[in-house]
Amino acid sequence: MTAPSNSTGEVYAQAGAAENYGLRAGALGTVETLAQSVSAMAPSTSPSLTIPLVFALAGNATWFVYLMATGAILLVGFCVSRFARLSASPGSLYTYTASTLPPFFGVTAAWALLLAYLGTGASVAGGALYYANLFSQQLFHVATPALPCLAVVCAVAGLVAYRDVKLSAELMLWIEVFSVSFILIVLAVLVFRFGFQFDWDQFKLKGVSVSALGPALVLSMFSFVGFEAATTLGGEAREPLKTIPRAVLQCAILAGFFFMLCSYSEVLGFRGQPSQLSDSTSPLHLLATKAGISPLGVAIDFGAMVSMFACVLACATAAARVLMRMAHSGLLPAALERTNKRHHTPGTAVAVAVVLMFSATAVLALFGVEGSAMYDLMGSLAVFGFLTVYALVALALPFARRALGQHSHAVAIVSVFTVVVLILIAVFDLRSSSDAVHARIPYIYLGYIVAGIGWYGLRRKKAVSLAD
Repeated sequence: MTAPSNSTGEVYAQAGAAENYGLRAGALGTVETLAQSVSAMAPSTSPSLTIPLVFALAGNATWFVYLMATGAILLVGFCVSRFARLSASPGSLYTYTASTLPPFFGVTAAWALLLAYLGTGASVAGGALYYANLFSQQLFHVATPALPCLAVVCAVAGLVAYRDVKLSAELMLWIEVFSVSFILIVLAVLVFRFGFQFDWDQFKLKGVSVSALGPALVLSMFSFVGFEAATTLGGEAREPLKTIPRAVLQCAILAGFFFMLCSYSEVLGFRGQPSQLSDSTSPLHLLATKAGISPLGVAIDFGAMVSMFACVLACATAAARVLMRMAHSGLLPAALERTNKRHHTPGTAVAVAVVLMFSATAVLALFGVEGSAMYDLMGSLAVFGFLTVYALVALALPFARRALGQHSHAVAIVSVFTVVVLILIAVFDLRSSSDAVHARIPYIYLGYIVAGIGWYGLRRKKAVSLAD
C-alpha cells in the first residue's frame, strides 16, 4: 500500500499529461466533459424541489440568495479550475489536495468527496422515486413500490456507466438539454402572455428576515454541488488541462444565471395564486398551466424525473473514479482500481458505487421515508462532503502554486477568502438544523470522516509492517 503523496513536485512533474489508469483516454470532447458537471448538478430539478424550499426561508430574497450562492461557487470554481490546469486524474479534487497538503488532509478530502457523490446520487435517486410516485398517483392512483423503483434507477445507471463513458456523457447531455429547454420555454411564454414585469418586492427584498438568509444560502448551495464533476474525467477528456477548467467555470456561471432566472420567475409567477410556492409539489406544472401550455408542465415533471436518473448516472460515474483513485493510493482494496478491458471503465468501482447508493435509499425506504425526504436528508449529508473538499482545495491551491514557482498574492487572497466563505456556510448549515433528524446529520458526517481516517491508519500500519 502507498500513502497519499504530499510531494507537489513529483505529482506535477508531468502536468501536461493526464493519468488515465486504464480508462479510455481522449474519449470525451468539450461538450461531453461539460455534460458530466451539468448532469451531476441536475439543474432542471432545482426549480421544482430546491427553489421552493429556499423560498420558504428567504421569500422575496430567493433570487438574491442564489446570487450569493453563485458568488460562493465562482470562488470555488476559480480555485478548482486553477488546479485543473496543473494536473488531470480520476481522483479530481482528492488528488489536488493529497498532492499538496499533508496526508491527513488528503485522506479527509478523499472520504469527503466519495460521500459527496454517493450522497448526492442517493439523494436524486430518492427524487426520482418522488416523481415516479407523483406520476403513478396521477395516472393509476396507486403508489410506486419504493424498493423496485430505486433498484431499477440505480441498476440502469450502473449499467450505462459500466458500458461506455462516452454514451453515458451523451445521454446525460441530451436529458439535461431537453429538461432545461422545457423550463425556459414555460418562462418565455409567461413573459409573452403577461408581459415583462419588474417585481419591485423582490428587488427591494420586501419582508425578508436577515436571519433566514443563512439557512436559505445553505439550501441553495445544494443546487450547485457537483458542478466540479468534470474533474473526475481527467483520464478520459481530450486536452483535459484545457477542457476541464473551462467546463467547471462554464457550468458555475450558466447554472447561476439559470437558478436566479427560475427563482425570480417562480416567485413572480405565483403572485395571486391561491397556493404558496413553498407548498407546491410541482411549481413549474402550475406555471405552465397559467401560461396555457399545461402539457408542457407534464413534460417538465417527466424531464425532472429523467434528469434525476441522469444525476444518479453522473454521480455513479464520478464516485467510481474517486474509488479507483483511492484504491490506487492504497486507501481501498486494489480490486477497485481495475478497469474492464473491453469498455475501459472501472466496472467493480461502478458496481460498488451503485450498490452503496441503493443501500442508503433502501434503508430509508424500509423505515418509511418518502422520496422527497430522501432527497432532503441525503442531500443535506452530501453538502458537508462538498463543503469540506471545496475548502481543502482552496486551502491547497497557494501551496501548489508556490511549489511550482507560480506564487501569486492575488490567488492566495482569493483562496483564503474562499475558505472563510465556506466555513461560514458550514456554520450556517449547523445553525439551520430545524429538527432532531437534521441536527444529527453533522455528527453522522463527522463519525464517517473519523472512521475513514481510522481505516487509513490501519491500512498504513499494515503496509509498514509488511514492508518490515
